[in-house]
Amino acid sequence: MNCLWTNETGNPGDRDRAAAALAAAERRLADVLGDVPQRWLVVSTHLQRLLLVTRDGLAREYAVSTGAAGVDGREGSGGTPPGVHLIAGRIGAGLPAGAVLRDRLPTGETWDPAAAPAAAPDGETPDLILGRVLTLEGREPGVNQGAGVDSLARYIYIHGTNDEARLGRPVSHGCVRLSRAAVVELHDLVAEGDPVVILDDRPRRYHFAGVAGSGMSALAQYHAMAGGLASGSDRALDRGERGEIRRALEAFGVTIAPQDGSALRGAPVDRPCDGVVVSTAVEDDVPDVAAARRLGVPVLHRSELLAHFVAERRTVAVTGTSGKSTVVAMIFEILRRCGRDPSVVTGGELVALQDEGLLGNAYAGSGRVLVVEADESDGSLARYRPWAGVVLNLKRDHKEPAAIAAMFAEFRSHVRGPFLVGEDPALDPLAGGAARFGLGEHCAPRAEHVELSPGGSRFTLAGEPFTLPVPGLHNVRNAVAAIAACQALDDLPPSQLAAALARFRGVARRFQIVGEAHGVEVVDDFAHNPDKIAAALTTARARGRRVLAVFQPHGYGPTRFLRDDLVAAFASGLRADDALFMPEIYYAGGTVTRDVSSRDITEAVAARGVPALFAPRRDDLVAPIAAATRAGDVVLVMGARDPSLTDFCRAILAAIAAV
Repeated sequence: MNCLWTNETGNPGDRDRAAAALAAAERRLADVLGDVPQRWLVVSTHLQRLLLVTRDGLAREYAVSTGAAGVDGREGSGGTPPGVHLIAGRIGAGLPAGAVLRDRLPTGETWDPAAAPAAAPDGETPDLILGRVLTLEGREPGVNQGAGVDSLARYIYIHGTNDEARLGRPVSHGCVRLSRAAVVELHDLVAEGDPVVILDDRPRRYHFAGVAGSGMSALAQYHAMAGGLASGSDRALDRGERGEIRRALEAFGVTIAPQDGSALRGAPVDRPCDGVVVSTAVEDDVPDVAAARRLGVPVLHRSELLAHFVAERRTVAVTGTSGKSTVVAMIFEILRRCGRDPSVVTGGELVALQDEGLLGNAYAGSGRVLVVEADESDGSLARYRPWAGVVLNLKRDHKEPAAIAAMFAEFRSHVRGPFLVGEDPALDPLAGGAARFGLGEHCAPRAEHVELSPGGSRFTLAGEPFTLPVPGLHNVRNAVAAIAACQALDDLPPSQLAAALARFRGVARRFQIVGEAHGVEVVDDFAHNPDKIAAALTTARARGRRVLAVFQPHGYGPTRFLRDDLVAAFASGLRADDALFMPEIYYAGGTVTRDVSSRDITEAVAARGVPALFAPRRDDLVAPIAAATRAGDVVLVMGARDPSLTDFCRAILAAIAAV
C-alpha cells in the first residue's frame, strides 16, 4: 500500500494533509471526550485513509472506502457519519478473512474471490461484509448520536469488503470498508471503547464577497491558513483601494477576482465553489450573490461559516457590547505566550500579529483552541456552539438592552462548557451557575488594588501583581475577563498570566497613539457607541490637559438609534474648554434613509455648553482641529468601519506639526 504518511506516493502535499487530519482529529477528541486516549483511529474521508494512532505515533495506515454520498450522519442519507465514535463491538474473531456477515452476524458462508462473479448483472460489484466488523457508537448528540442520526442504529461500522479494487475511493453505502487482510489485522489491534474520529476534511473552496471588510478578510485568511481554498471580491478592490489588504490576502493564497460573478463561473479558481460567503452589508443584487443563486451555489452568512469553524475546535467565544476585540486579543496572546499556539478570528487587528507581517485579524495555529469575537449587533452569535462562552457587559447598542439580553440568554444555552459573565448588573439574569469576573467582592477572578496611570495600570489578582501596558479602567476589566477565560481553559498559574499580559501589544485603533507634535498627542480609537466613547474620553482625560474629540458616526440607522445617547455621552464626557468635531455620517453603501446627520449631534452638544463643529467633508476639519490645539492637548479620533480613519489621524498630526 502507498503510505501517505511516509510520502511514498511521491505527492509532497499528502504528508501535510495526513498531518492536518491527525491534528484535527486530536482536537476533536479532546473537545468531545476531554482528553486524548492512549489509542485511537482517524478516518480521513478526503484522503480515504484510516490511521491507527498510539501515544508513540502512527502505528498503522489503511486504504478505505467511505460513503459515495459523502459525509452525512442522517438516517437514509447513505453518507458516512462525521465526528467522534467509540468502538462498541468487535465481531468475527477467529473467522476466515472471507467469512460473510450480515446484520452484524456470521452467515456461515465464505466468499471465494476466484469463484465470485466480477460484477452483478447491473454492473455493480456485490457489496459484501467480510471477515470482521467493528460497530461504531456515536458520541456527539445531533451529529452521530440520537434520533435520526444515530450511527449504531444506522448499522454504520468498519468492515472488510470484497470490492478491494475500489479502496481509496468513496463508494460505500456509508460504512468504512477495508481490505480483508487489513480488517483482520485492525480487529486484533483495537479494543471496545477505542475512539474513532471520522473527518469531513475535504478542502472546501469558499468565495468571500466583500472580502476587504474586517470580518470577511479574517474568515478568508483563517480558511486559507487552515488549508482551505479561497477567493474573494470587493468593490473597494475593484476601485484600486485597500491595496495592503489585497496584497496580504493574496500572500495567503486568496485569489482576488472582480466583483462581477466571474469567480462563480470557474474563474479564476477552476474548482466548484462550495459556497459564497457574505456579511449583512452585502446585498442580494451584488453580482457574485446573484450568480451564486443562479448557479445553485449556497450563499452563507459569514456567521454560518464561523459557526462551522467554532464547532471544529475547542472554541472560546467572547461577546458583549464593548471590549470584545481587546479581550479576544488578550486571550490569544496569553495562550500563545504560554506555548498553546491558539487560533483567532476577530474584528480588530492584533498588533502582535501585525508585527509578524499579518493583517492581524486572523491566525490558524496548530493548537486545539480557537478564540473568536461573537457579534451581537446582528444576532449572529446565536449560531455559535462554543466550548466556552464569555459575556463582558450589556449596554444599549444597535438594539435595545432587552433584545440584546435575550440574545445572550440564547447564546448561553448553546455553550457546551464553562460560561463566564462580567459583573455588569445588567448581566445578573445570566449569572446563575456562571462564573463572575470583575472588580467586585463577589467576583472570582477579581482584580484588586487597581492603580491607573496615563500609560497603563497595575493591579493584583489572587495575590499576583499584574502590570498592563494599555491604559484605562475598562482595560483592567478586559484583562480580568481574559484571565477568567484562560483559567477556565487551561488553569494557567497567575504568574504566567501576569508575564503574558505585561507584554500585551494591544489592538489597532484601540486607543492607539498615532504620534505627537508640538506637545499634542493624536490618538486613533474604534469607539463608536456611547459606552465606548465614554471610556475613551475618560482615558484621554488622564493623558491631556484638554480633549479635542473627533467622531465620525457609521451608518444612518445606528446613528438614528443612538442619537440621544451619543449627545449625552459627549455632553457629559467633555468640558467647556474641550471641543467636539464631527464630519458627516460614514456611508458604506446600500439602501438607506438619510434622515439624520452629524449636524444634529453637534448642535445638541453645543446647546449643552460644549464647543462643537460640524463639517460635511471630513477633510475640511483637519485645519480647524490643528488650529485649535495647544501643547498638552489630546486629539482623540473615534469611529468604526471606515479603514481610512487612521490616515485621517496622520493628516491631523501632519497639520499640527506644520503649525
